[in-house]
Amino acid sequence: MDFAYTETQDAIRKAVRRLCDEFGPQYWRECDLAEKYPSEFVDAMTQAGWLAALIPEEFGGSGLGMLDACVILEEINRSGGNGAACHAQMYTMAALLNHGSLEQKAALLPRIADGNVRLQAFGVTEPNAGSNTLNISTFAKRVDGGYVINGQKIWTSRYFQSDYYLLIARTTPVEELAKKTDGLSLFLVDIKKAGDSLRGKPIKTMLNHHTNEVFIEDLHVTDADRIGEEGKGFYYLLDSLNAERLLVASESIGDGKWFCEQAARYGSERSVFGRPIGANQGVQFPIAKAYIAMQAAELMRNKAATMVDAVQSCGAEANMAKYLASEGAWEAAEACMLTYGGYGVASEYDVERKWKEARLFRIAPISNNLVLAHIGQHELGMPRSY
Repeated sequence: MDFAYTETQDAIRKAVRRLCDEFGPQYWRECDLAEKYPSEFVDAMTQAGWLAALIPEEFGGSGLGMLDACVILEEINRSGGNGAACHAQMYTMAALLNHGSLEQKAALLPRIADGNVRLQAFGVTEPNAGSNTLNISTFAKRVDGGYVINGQKIWTSRYFQSDYYLLIARTTPVEELAKKTDGLSLFLVDIKKAGDSLRGKPIKTMLNHHTNEVFIEDLHVTDADRIGEEGKGFYYLLDSLNAERLLVASESIGDGKWFCEQAARYGSERSVFGRPIGANQGVQFPIAKAYIAMQAAELMRNKAATMVDAVQSCGAEANMAKYLASEGAWEAAEACMLTYGGYGVASEYDVERKWKEARLFRIAPISNNLVLAHIGQHELGMPRSY
């Protein structure tokens, strides 16, 4: 086993960090305060080719591997930025890349790679289904040459920053199926072309995340807008979800490293009662524990990403990486907040902004409780808990 990063990965890390240095803490504070989408940062990442990392060279991308992409997002968050503003551009297109027709890939992937098309929006979750994707009720009714879709999605992030919407809907009623995993189909919807059939409504949250409800009313799509076979959409979706888990885990790893580095520096510099506060075990040990947790999460992330690149099944490993990384990042966030004390809640130190961002990934894009349920059932052979 080789635990070292390649020279290419080290070069990627340095190059991404140089770009991120152009968007310092003040930039992210201003975006947070104004609830503004960091379009300048996303444009810069696109023009540098980083968001096209997983697109093959034949379609204008970089043709890099999953671990390379993970390094990119990790470094964004480690620099103090927020990779969630653009991570979906990297994982949402996995279903298109792996299951789309040659015509679909040729038409869209080069335009995604050069930034002329944004594919950031992913319509899965519904108000009455939550994480139970198999219980969604958005339905695509068969008509001549295509479908008419009606329903509602929630927690669709970056809908207003996207040109296309990856949408999953039922095409066969559940009662007609032997398996609930069948009968779901995946569609790639041109948002501008959809017009008033798609309506987005922003959801105000505690952090600057740009997420929305989306109402779907008599949306007409053609057979050419469907990805792959009818009824196989759930299986296609899994490709995107494993990539999503790993890229989100990478952002959490970047966050955890940022917290540990900031806390260790501040704890070493800040003196109270005639000594650095970091000399006190009550301050030092929580930071050290968080650092250990982040190292373990990074190893699991690297294992899972390597399995993706080797085209091996990695559902358990991707979920475990997400769990370890998000829990470790939150442990680091708490340690950093406590180290800074009252200054931790002051916006100028950036701890409170990053603290809020780190908390999200314990419940999104999948709740860590569901990760535990998955591991209990599928890895340990225990009775299904949900």
